[in-house]
Amino acid sequence: MPDLPALALFAAATLALLLVPGPAVLYIVTRSVAQGRSAGLVSVLGIHLGSLVHVAAAALGISALLAASATGFTIVRYLGAAYLVWLGVRKLMTRSNGEESFEPRIATRSRMFWEGFVVNVLNPKTAIFFLAFLPQFADPEAGPIAPQIVLLGLIWTVLGVASDGAFALLASAMAGRLRRSARARRRLDVTSGVVYLGLGAVAAFGGEHSTAAARA
Repeated sequence: MPDLPALALFAAATLALLLVPGPAVLYIVTRSVAQGRSAGLVSVLGIHLGSLVHVAAAALGISALLAASATGFTIVRYLGAAYLVWLGVRKLMTRSNGEESFEPRIATRSRMFWEGFVVNVLNPKTAIFFLAFLPQFADPEAGPIAPQIVLLGLIWTVLGVASDGAFALLASAMAGRLRRSARARRRLDVTSGVVYLGLGAVAAFGGEHSTAAARA
């Protein structure tokens, strides 16, 4: 296993990366503002079940296979981009019921959970982390690689739950005024939709450097 200084360095670097908002954080914040703290926290759990998929893939060598295949990595990137665009279009197509309607459209907890799962499984930021960053902290001289990858991935997941949970709590605490106004809610939907579309465009057209890095 990696020694304690290496694990501490990995944890610090991981936390710094997690605090940079990406598709997962945006999804959590959007759900927290729209439906409150519990919705945000359910979304966090779904997001990080998706993280465990990346952990398992890395441990089993699937991430290495994607790194060796430009086509495979590009497919993953475009699937993620397509899902973000779909979320954005859906937000933009949401219609307000008027000022007399004070509650946002409700999604079930199971739907929020599984949407969060899909968002992170297809999240290019998470995929790049497990392809290019996490393996640097695995030491072949310290023992088998797969258990080290699992340990590092679990550290990532625990820190991710903590940081994303903080995003959910903060967003829900600031959401009261927005949720009380149908007009404000519509503005939130439009803003969220535009941001989702922007993230989808970045994932689709701004990932050539990442693809090249994954092949290196």
